[in-house]
Amino acid sequence: MGLGDPIAVSSVHGHGTGDLLDEVIKNIPEGSFDDTDEDIVKVAVIGKPNVGKSSLINKISGEERAIVSDIAGTTRDATDTVIHNSHGDFVFIDTAGLRRKSKVEDQIEKYSVIRARMAVERADVCVIMIDANEGFTEQDSKVAGIAHDLGKACIIAVNKWDAVEKTGTTMDVQRKKLMNDFSFMSYAPIIFISAKTGQRLDRLFELIKFVNTQNAMRISTGKLNDVLSAATTRVQPPTDKGRRLKIYYMTQASTRPPTFVCFVNSKDLFHYSYQRYIDNQIREVFGLEGTPTRYVVREREKRNGKKDTK
Repeated sequence: MGLGDPIAVSSVHGHGTGDLLDEVIKNIPEGSFDDTDEDIVKVAVIGKPNVGKSSLINKISGEERAIVSDIAGTTRDATDTVIHNSHGDFVFIDTAGLRRKSKVEDQIEKYSVIRARMAVERADVCVIMIDANEGFTEQDSKVAGIAHDLGKACIIAVNKWDAVEKTGTTMDVQRKKLMNDFSFMSYAPIIFISAKTGQRLDRLFELIKFVNTQNAMRISTGKLNDVLSAATTRVQPPTDKGRRLKIYYMTQASTRPPTFVCFVNSKDLFHYSYQRYIDNQIREVFGLEGTPTRYVVREREKRNGKKDTK
């Protein structure tokens, strides 16, 4: 039958299973996807049901890799699609739409929500898809919040743009509205696409590569403190009851997302508004487009072990 030599196994006693596994491994094609390969960008396409996630995967792969229909939640599971093109190597993780937990009644849908979050955890970059016809919804915010909270590089992709009636200002108006709607992740670039026609999909790949590098950016301590010095000179740190915030220095502790440690005289004086100002100054110099940042604030201690209260 052209199936090769049979291998005798016993599922009860385990006989022959080693030979079977050896044969399976031997026949795995070289170059198969390795989830730990840093050169491959792992992309999670996330969004509410029926927003066009599977249509996007099918379009960029040129294959019907996922079931597509008008029924919300058709795609039940997360599937990997390996893409090799002029932009590089990618693995797209398609997921079932993330739903409100109160509306998830059966076990299959509950499993889909869990798998979708797992897909985000595996990903380097999250493409957050929203429906151009429906506009921003509360569920879009919740979906985006998962990627933001996990520190992933993010892109907001407005799908079905081909179906929108447009004037010369439609895109600018929608972009400004979405920037307001997604104000908690103002770092995320917004792109208007069509999974159906392929509109701007080349640009989407360029953005994916770009935000992935931004999420992995490492900035030297010297350069960081040059920006910090200029920022604190331009806008004086806040005071409270005659005591002024001192930021002695900062350093980058990790990437994905870029995480900075600030050493100060008082955590209480380092208000969120001033932390946001420092972050904006760092972004202005280094970019960090498409990635959230994290700040760890530590109070410096004197040599006697007491906190610096000056």
